[in-house]
Amino acid sequence: MLKSHSHFKAGLIAISALAVLALLPAGASAGCGGGGLTPAEVDMCTPTPKARLLKNGMLIPPKSAPGRVKRVIAFANRIRTKPYVWGGGHGRWWDRGYDCSGSVSYALHGGDFLESPLPSGPMERWGLGGEGRWITVYANPGHAYAVIAGYRWDTSGDSNGTGPRWHEDLRNNVGYVPRHPAGF
Repeated sequence: MLKSHSHFKAGLIAISALAVLALLPAGASAGCGGGGLTPAEVDMCTPTPKARLLKNGMLIPPKSAPGRVKRVIAFANRIRTKPYVWGGGHGRWWDRGYDCSGSVSYALHGGDFLESPLPSGPMERWGLGGEGRWITVYANPGHAYAVIAGYRWDTSGDSNGTGPRWHEDLRNNVGYVPRHPAGF
């Protein structure tokens, strides 16, 4: 009797487990709440770490940021003290100053996301639509800026001068088209 009772309990546990699995929606393990995630799914389900802004205006990328994102930040840091110059950064990559789209283009070029600079209007069609995980470019016909690892890269909104700078505060995105590089 003891042997048949333990077989009965084992069978009941197995049937209960199958019933629970049958109640789960199809593909539940592929969502962020399920187990058995692939490395890509884990990456997409993990919140994006935020960079760190130093007092000197330099942005330090998170250690877990992809290499291309780190290079975008490094390129942006190179020009973070340059003045605002209308048309700057469009005739050549290294320039005496940068306008909004020139500074965004220069940063994106660092991560091999752009081969040549883009004005703000064409940035409305660059990359993929919507916000990215690490990099989002916001563009309209008159202005462009980016949010990279949680910080805004912009030529406007700085009380310490004009030109490309990192900003902790994000801006109102009404009237802007969000775009991002595939996979970022």
